[in-house]
Amino acid sequence: MSEVALLARIEARPEYADAVAAMLRDALELARQESGTVTWFAFRENDTTFGVFDTFADDQGRDAHLRGRIAEALMSVADTHLASPPDIRKVAVLASKLP
Repeated sequence: MSEVALLARIEARPEYADAVAAMLRDALELARQESGTVTWFAFRENDTTFGVFDTFADDQGRDAHLRGRIAEALMSVADTHLASPPDIRKVAVLASKLP
């Protein structure tokens, strides 16, 4: 089990919510290309609130992800598409159930 993880909360401006949702769906392919990313989940909480939860093989994988193409894409639209900066937190997984 990977214990190294990130939890991100993303609040979109209402007029850009569909664009943020599409960007997160498209980011799946980028996450698949990251060797240090073990699992990656994007979710929608309500009309404008989104999130990402991902786990990593180690701290180096997490750090590489934070400097990677998904983070770059998110930050490139932060000023226009997001109501506030993304809230990205380093977390540790205590327990999990995966297939």
